[in-house]
Amino acid sequence: MSGERILLTGASGFVGRYLLHDLIARGYRVRAAGRSSISAITGAEHVAIGDLGAPVDWQPLLDGVDHVVHSAGLAHADGDIPEERYQQVNTQATLALARAAHAAGVRRFVFLSSIRAQSGPVSDRPLSESDTPAPTDAYGRSKLAAEQGLGGLDLDWVALRPVLVYGPGVKANMAALVKLARLPVPLPLGGLSAKRSLLAIENLSEAVAFSLTEACPSRRSYVVSDPEPLSVAQMLTAMRAGLGRSPGLIPIPSSLLGLAARLAGRSDAYERLANGLVASPAGLIKAGWRPPAETKAALARLAADPAGAG
Repeated sequence: MSGERILLTGASGFVGRYLLHDLIARGYRVRAAGRSSISAITGAEHVAIGDLGAPVDWQPLLDGVDHVVHSAGLAHADGDIPEERYQQVNTQATLALARAAHAAGVRRFVFLSSIRAQSGPVSDRPLSESDTPAPTDAYGRSKLAAEQGLGGLDLDWVALRPVLVYGPGVKANMAALVKLARLPVPLPLGGLSAKRSLLAIENLSEAVAFSLTEACPSRRSYVVSDPEPLSVAQMLTAMRAGLGRSPGLIPIPSSLLGLAARLAGRSDAYERLANGLVASPAGLIKAGWRPPAETKAALARLAADPAGAG
């Protein structure tokens, strides 16, 4: 890997920023591409690519590049983003970059897909790559279409399907859970026992690094998650342990919590908390990936870090 050059897209995002520093630490030279400028970092060359929904001239950005890590894309969001927009950014732009990478002689193309390419936000059974993909929204369909498009190219590629990623600077649902854990009051969430898979950002970064090696079988998709799924109650317990506090969780019946969520107009958020989604990383582990972070310990560190959640 020493001296090998990587084009990293999405380098200004939550995941991309972590990947940028980690890849440099591993000895790669990184050409970091993002919509906005990034502060100068030793070992990285920064380029702006603008909106992926518009045509991008990838050829000069791929000059001298050995590998591509494509983490840029339109993130999942509740709202009225048209399906066409997801297809433009997550499918068409990915395949345009992949075709340009093939023409430039890139050796490995790593695509950060999503577990939503495989499933909806909840699942009543454990998921694995052997399951027939069944995305339930425009975001998931756009990611799956990109994976399927990669399969039709004469290119050495790996697609990673991460579950919910957490780590320093995390936002949205996980940031809200960290803020709840930090409240100095008991929480009525002790009855939420359905388990969900999470992914520590350092484990995702290790998966990306492994995917760049010949040891990782290519031209296939992998589920990426921490090996141990946890319930919301277990997550909060781990976070409060990082704060040096007892769990302080009250086991209110889920039916009452569901009613309160409906009255507050938060039914969708509650359903994601109350129902499970377990995704097995067994395929990637069998290939040789070794996740360095243990889930409960990583959650404890996240909660204890004053800047841990955005």
